[in-house]
Amino acid sequence: MIRLIDLTKTYRGFAAVDGIDLEIPRGRVFGFLGPNGAGKTTTIRMMAGILKPTRGRIELDGIDLADNPSEAKSRVGFIPDRPFIYEKLTGMEFLQFMAGLYRVDHGVPPVDRALELLHLFELTEWRNELIESYSHGMKQRLVMCSALLPAPRILVVDEPMVGLDPKAARLVKDIFREQAVSGTTVFMSTHSLEVAQEVCEEIAIIQSGKIIARGTPEQLGEQAGVDGTLENAFLKITKERMSLP
Repeated sequence: MIRLIDLTKTYRGFAAVDGIDLEIPRGRVFGFLGPNGAGKTTTIRMMAGILKPTRGRIELDGIDLADNPSEAKSRVGFIPDRPFIYEKLTGMEFLQFMAGLYRVDHGVPPVDRALELLHLFELTEWRNELIESYSHGMKQRLVMCSALLPAPRILVVDEPMVGLDPKAARLVKDIFREQAVSGTTVFMSTHSLEVAQEVCEEIAIIQSGKIIARGTPEQLGEQAGVDGTLENAFLKITKERMSLP
């Protein structure tokens, strides 16, 4: 479960994130949408423990991130929008390194867990190749492998489909759904409204640092008074908000 309580981040008086309140139950794929500069990445970086909030609280799987950061972070897998990896390692060496950082021990040897994830993300045949030889999409899938190594209760994802070909994108969407079915909460920020409509059970829209709408894709359409796609609802909701005084 994820709880964001009055979450706020200001920079020299500017509120990049302004008093967000969200509660997301276990086992749900939750979409976090907004225009550029709306506060999505800032929110995610606070949830990942990279940025410290100016005000408010973050609870991850019932643990306050500020009070017990190591324990809270141990419950979370983080997939950033860009795959920063040690490229002079092989794929298997990188996962073994990450297993050591996460202190992976679930009764399954780390090597076996790594091999299982490499197979899941269709990287097995590349496991002993240097990462510098991987394509961007392969690096992105390897980062996803590393995020799932500790079997996290929460998966925080920033723009997961960047650089993925259609086959890989379909694979990743299926894996996110399977993770939710198994009880993992998937918190996903994306600019792809089509992906959000297809994968997310519930969505929040952020604009100017505030949550301006929340619901299923169908409910957001009803709130916007439009039929059809999430794209139509998103564009109308954000446009109406911008026109407010």
